[in-house]
Amino acid sequence: MTTEDFPKAYNFQDTEPELYVFWEKNGMFKAEASSDKPPYSVIMPPPNVTGVLHMGHALVNTLQDVLVRYKRMSGFEVCWIPGTDHAGIATQTVVERHLQASEGKRRTDYSREDFLKHIWAWKEKSEKVILSQLRQLGCSCDWDRKRFTMEPLANRAVKKAFKTLFENGYIYRGYYLVNWDPVLQTALADDEVEYEEKDGWLYYIRYRMVGSQESIVVATTRPETLLGDTGIAVSPNDERYASWIGASVEVPFVNRQIPIIGDASVDPTFGTGAVKVTPAHDKDDYLMGTNHHLPMINILTPSGGINENGGPFAGMAKEKAREEILIALEEQGLFVRKEPYKLRVGVSYRSGAVIEPYLSKQWFVSVSEFRGALREFVESQDIKIFPKDFVKNYLSWVNHLRDWCISRQLWWGHRIPVWYHKNDDERVLCYDGEGIPEEVAQDPDSWYQDPDVLDTWFSSGLWPLTCLGWPDENSPDLKKFYPTALLVTGHDILFFWVTRMVLLCSSMSGEKPFSEVFLHGLIFGKSYKRYNDFGEWSYISGKEKLAYDMGEALPDGVVAKWEKLSKSKGNVIDPLEMIATYGTDAVRLTLCSCANRGEQIDLDYRLFEEYKHFANKVWNGARFIFGHISDLQGKDLLAGIDEDSLGLEDFYILDGFNQLIHQLEEAYATYAFDKVATLAYEFFRNDLCSTYIEIIKPTLFGKQGNEASQSTKRTLLAVLLINVLGVLHPVAPFITESLFLRIQDTLGALPEGDGDAFTGHALRMLRSRACMEAPYPKAFDVKMPQDLRESFTLAQRLVYTIRNIRGQMQLDPRLHLKAFVVCSDTTEIQSCIPILQALGGLESIQLLDKEPEKGLYSFGVVDTIRLGIFVPEEHLLKEKGRLEKERVRLERAVENLERLLGDESFCQKANPNLVVAKQEALKNNRIELQGILDKLASFA
Repeated sequence: MTTEDFPKAYNFQDTEPELYVFWEKNGMFKAEASSDKPPYSVIMPPPNVTGVLHMGHALVNTLQDVLVRYKRMSGFEVCWIPGTDHAGIATQTVVERHLQASEGKRRTDYSREDFLKHIWAWKEKSEKVILSQLRQLGCSCDWDRKRFTMEPLANRAVKKAFKTLFENGYIYRGYYLVNWDPVLQTALADDEVEYEEKDGWLYYIRYRMVGSQESIVVATTRPETLLGDTGIAVSPNDERYASWIGASVEVPFVNRQIPIIGDASVDPTFGTGAVKVTPAHDKDDYLMGTNHHLPMINILTPSGGINENGGPFAGMAKEKAREEILIALEEQGLFVRKEPYKLRVGVSYRSGAVIEPYLSKQWFVSVSEFRGALREFVESQDIKIFPKDFVKNYLSWVNHLRDWCISRQLWWGHRIPVWYHKNDDERVLCYDGEGIPEEVAQDPDSWYQDPDVLDTWFSSGLWPLTCLGWPDENSPDLKKFYPTALLVTGHDILFFWVTRMVLLCSSMSGEKPFSEVFLHGLIFGKSYKRYNDFGEWSYISGKEKLAYDMGEALPDGVVAKWEKLSKSKGNVIDPLEMIATYGTDAVRLTLCSCANRGEQIDLDYRLFEEYKHFANKVWNGARFIFGHISDLQGKDLLAGIDEDSLGLEDFYILDGFNQLIHQLEEAYATYAFDKVATLAYEFFRNDLCSTYIEIIKPTLFGKQGNEASQSTKRTLLAVLLINVLGVLHPVAPFITESLFLRIQDTLGALPEGDGDAFTGHALRMLRSRACMEAPYPKAFDVKMPQDLRESFTLAQRLVYTIRNIRGQMQLDPRLHLKAFVVCSDTTEIQSCIPILQALGGLESIQLLDKEPEKGLYSFGVVDTIRLGIFVPEEHLLKEKGRLEKERVRLERAVENLERLLGDESFCQKANPNLVVAKQEALKNNRIELQGILDKLASFA
């Protein structure tokens, strides 16, 4: 293949879909449970079937794909299992909204069966889109093993786990104060509640003592809950109230007498030091009520209104009841005052509704028995968490675990596998088989199944097991690939998901679910606010935002900030739009380069453009190389490379590649994805293209060297390109595969043979069906001699000096100049001359024992070596004139600052910060002035 057959531009739009079909059609993603290779299994965090993929999905699946491609090339039997999550609350909410918008109906307008048909139809449509998008991203999953968290196997697993825990006493049912979402009308686990700080009020309310004219004033943020009060609490050490403990007060409006109790948990400095106790609607009050055997009175309906226990306020919405209660309290002289107060308000992570502590009968997992095992897995490093900073977070959460509420008042999800007898609600059957229990089948009119479903995280907590065939203990996948090697997920669901997988999977299998966990940061995008003269602001979107994202200066009144991706903030970045604009490889490289293992990933829009340019650089670099290896054949690689024919620059590039391989091994081992991307990027761009290829161009074009050296360079170029494509493949699979297949086509059928230390691995790679199946590159079995390493380091320093002189003189890079070197020993410099000429843009270099007496030149010094560049007179005079002007300006600035700082009056009276600033300015100006003087002195 010649460069004429090699397109000038990389067409990712056509190439990517064709290559993905090629991979999938040839079964390159499939894992074999019977393989003798060491296993490497990964389960995909299943995206919710609520819509399409977002940038977070693109990140987590890119990182996984990078790892599995690397491990596949490294000789592992890779099993990456994709799947989707039924996402109970989220999906039911989305479908309800859709039906309300399209048909004007709510869930309750359908039978349970009919509503679930709508959700299944939504699931099928959404899942199809999601799986298509994962393919666009290049995910090399084993699609034949695709899973869904509500498929029959998952349902069997859920029922098996539930029954096992139930029979062992770890699952129980009871009344408990739960986090209630009044919009979705379901309980939520503690970690499904998000907290916001809001401005509110602290209300002071008077309670009259029974049988006395005295009263006690309490402070509360929720006056409407007084309808459920069953006690007033004070500190037993508070002398103001010590004599009142044991007395009773009247609860306004509901004719209830309640006791005043002493409890050490009461803070005497809060409010008046007396607090009302509402056990059914506050978690702290619940504990206090339990300890003091106080009644628990629920005053709310499931939708958050006031129920029949609310006296004259029954039937009102909660907010309306608050207004009416405050009015009634004031009328009765029981309202004292209110004052501003910062509230920490819990809200539902799904509906956004304010969470109500709500007394309800629910199913729970008792977690106390599992704490020790959960700690031991991580403390012993049986499970390793990366980054290590999150180990503390994990252990802290485990130490503060509360029993997990697993029942949800939804229709979409795994139905709780429990049946109740209609005449005795405490008589239950827990069943994990198909259909219904035999006892229920024999007397169906006497039994009913629990209408609730299990928390989504219960089925997701079994994901590593169910993906590999459990509860079938004889599953070949389970035997080969469990425990899984790695879990990659966001740090925000360490508690939601990761810990629950450890809990449920270990309790079912007796083994850890995975060996390592990598927790990536959350993606933040830049948002822009425009402020008006009144301090009001609005978010900027559209073309104006894009212009700022691409680097346009912000005008006055516009402020940028990194924030979580949000449609309302206008900073959402659509991964599919980025793929369509920049190509999949550019998107993957961008995401990897940002995955810096911190808690926050600032996704700079300009990186997509940068890595698209890099992909083009790879294409153009390969195209250049193809132009010089087009007539190369397999037998040339088989013949190998004579190490004695290698020059300084050849040892340099081989040594650089070896360093790259060692650095990448460390980066992959520690999940430093940013280094995986940038190391490969920098080697290809800087070492291979900008340095090595530039140095050897004269040889390639026949301007220096002989036929043998030209042959060595061509063969080595081919070997380097093949290996670099292998290194880049995990992060940029499409462009590397396209180029790899072109090389195979160019070289044709390969003869039998192993090659040598330089060409052997490249031959093994080429004998693979594709780059993704090729063995991952290894370091060359060659070491750069120390004297050559020192020579090349010297050459690099001299090149830097040349470029610095050219930059200072503002010389056109295309202008080839003459130079000279003055040094005592020219032997070392001799080998550097081709490098200096190629990289420094020099026409010729003279080796002298002293500086020339004639000619206009500028020079620099490296150790004892003086390097001069002959400069055209017009450039030299122009530069000297500019430097003289700078010298005069800086000398005046230094003189003025020295005079000012020499004035004792100024130093004593001026603001100390101003004095320090002036001192710093004097120091910087002196440094800058000395630099100018040195430059002027460098001109002959």
